[in-house]
Amino acid sequence: MSPLPLPHVHRGKVRDLYAVGEDRLLMVASDRLSAFDVVMAEPVPDKGRVLTAMSAHWFAEIDDVIGNHLISTDVADLPAEVRRDDLAGRIMLCRRAEMLPVECIVRGFVAGSAWKEYRDRGTIHGMAAPAGLVEADRLPEPIFTPSTKAAVGDHDENITFDRAVEILGGDVADAAREASLAIFARASERAEAVGFLLADTKFELGWVPDPDGTPRLVLADEVLTPDSSRYWAMEDWSPGATPQGFDKQPVRDYLESLGWDKLPPPPALPAEVVDATATRYRQAYERICGRSLDDWPGGPAS
Repeated sequence: MSPLPLPHVHRGKVRDLYAVGEDRLLMVASDRLSAFDVVMAEPVPDKGRVLTAMSAHWFAEIDDVIGNHLISTDVADLPAEVRRDDLAGRIMLCRRAEMLPVECIVRGFVAGSAWKEYRDRGTIHGMAAPAGLVEADRLPEPIFTPSTKAAVGDHDENITFDRAVEILGGDVADAAREASLAIFARASERAEAVGFLLADTKFELGWVPDPDGTPRLVLADEVLTPDSSRYWAMEDWSPGATPQGFDKQPVRDYLESLGWDKLPPPPALPAEVVDATATRYRQAYERICGRSLDDWPGGPAS
C-alpha cells in the first residue's frame, strides 16, 4: 500500500498513523504481522480488514463501559485527497489521544508467557498466584498485568502494578486497572455467549478532551482483535493444555519449532502457515462478531 499525502506520524508493527488536522488521526491497518515483537516479512491476507472490523464491533459493544477515540471507518469521511479504494475496510478516523505509556493487559487464564512464568516460578507477572494451577487453567479472578511499550523491533517488558503506579501515578494506574478489568468482563461475557473464551487481551488507553476541555480516559488504538487477544473455542478448552487459538498461534508455533532467537530478521514463513493464520483471523471475526468478512468494506460484497 503506497503512502498517503498526509503527515506521517508513526509507523507501527501493523498500523500507519497519519495526521488529519490538529486533533484527528487516521489509522491504516496493514496486513503486516508481528510475532514476539518482530514484524514478519510475509503479509497475512485480509488481516488489516479483520482488525478494523473487529475493533469497530467491540468499540460499539463496550461503549457504555468506556468511551473510545473512534470517529468513523468510512472512507467517505476522509479528506478528498485520501479517499482511495484500497483503504476500504482498513481505516479508522480517530480523535487524537494522549496515550498512556503502558499497555493494559488482563488475563483470565494461565497461558502464554504467564504459564511459562507460573510453571517456573509459581508467580504471574511477579505476583503470587494460587498453587496447583495447570496450563490453560481459568484464574479465580481476572488479573491486571501491565507492560511497557516497546519500539518496533524491541520487546515489551512485563511490569508490576507498583511499577505502573510509578510511571502513571496512583490515581491514573487505578483508573487504568479498573477500566481494563471492566472491559475484560464485558468482552468475556459477550464472547462466551457465542462459544468463545477470552484467555487474555491487551488494551491501550489514552486521554481525549471533552467539549469543555476536561481530559477523559478512553479506549484507543485497536481492541479485542486476534492481534491483541487470545481467543479459544469453548469446545476445545480443557485445563492441562493450551488449545489452538483464533489468532497468530500458527506463526508462534512454527517459529518456536525453529529455535529462533526472536531477534530480527525473522525466519521466512511457509505459505501454509500464512494461510492457516489468515483462516484463523477470518474465523475469529465471523464467529465472534457474527458477520461475514465479505460484507465488510473492501470485500467482494462491498
